Amino acid sequence: MLDYYFQSEGNFLLDEMADLTGATMYGVLRLETVLEELLLQHDSLAGLLAAFEQRIVQAAQANVVALKSIIAYRTGLRIGEPDRGQVEARCVTLHAQATRQGRIRLADKMFLDFCLRQALEWAGALQLPVQFHTGFGDTDLDMREVNPLHLRPLLEDKRYRNTLFVLLHASYPYVRELGYLASVYGQVYADVSLAIPFAVSDFTAIWRQILALAPFSKVLYASDGFSIPEHYWTGARWARQSLAQVLGELVDLGALDESEALEAARLILNGNARRIYRLP
Repeated sequence: MLDYYFQSEGNFLLDEMADLTGATMYGVLRLETVLEELLLQHDSLAGLLAAFEQRIVQAAQANVVALKSIIAYRTGLRIGEPDRGQVEARCVTLHAQATRQGRIRLADKMFLDFCLRQALEWAGALQLPVQFHTGFGDTDLDMREVNPLHLRPLLEDKRYRNTLFVLLHASYPYVRELGYLASVYGQVYADVSLAIPFAVSDFTAIWRQILALAPFSKVLYASDGFSIPEHYWTGARWARQSLAQVLGELVDLGALDESEALEAARLILNGNARRIYRLP
């Protein structure tokens, strides 16, 4: 799977990566980047939302298997429910700003919250999981605002009950909170990418904390690999080693037998991702 809107020099598009690797590639559509492009083209909220929905529908018909939000970086995970009239006025202002500058980096909470809620409804109807950056990252996020517990109002909202939330990066250091959410909300999945391989001394602690509550069927391994080829290899190697250690501990405790531990590993390392992203 490839987040082909990740802005990094030398990144490949889906077709380029498929040609390079000989593997089938599946895309992840980054919502905030799409909105930044559309703000250059639309000065009305109605026009922008129509184009936004069309882009998501077209993505679902192509090799895109998930949407992704980095709202945690921009304005945090406390997603409000803004008044549409106020958002319409904000759209005019943001379009003018984007036009003047030739581009825009969206960090307007009211506008982003409103558009994200729209995307969550469409994603549920289209059976597209939505990935959320949670927990640690670059210096432009506020660590107080990226705790996944802030998403609880969305998870309780009946409008999004058919939308799958894949919370990325083990929500590190809010790992226990992530495990709790995955255990009590059927539509929440825990993805350990980035925390493994970067939180080097905490790999086994991350697995222990998530698996303390989250079912094996709700946990996914991913590398969040970017730019550096070794990132993919080291992520996979260390994830398997540390997961094997933790599952082995559960076998020694008598909580699992060996066949159950092997099945848990299969689900976490492969099966769950195939199921929720509907991969062959």
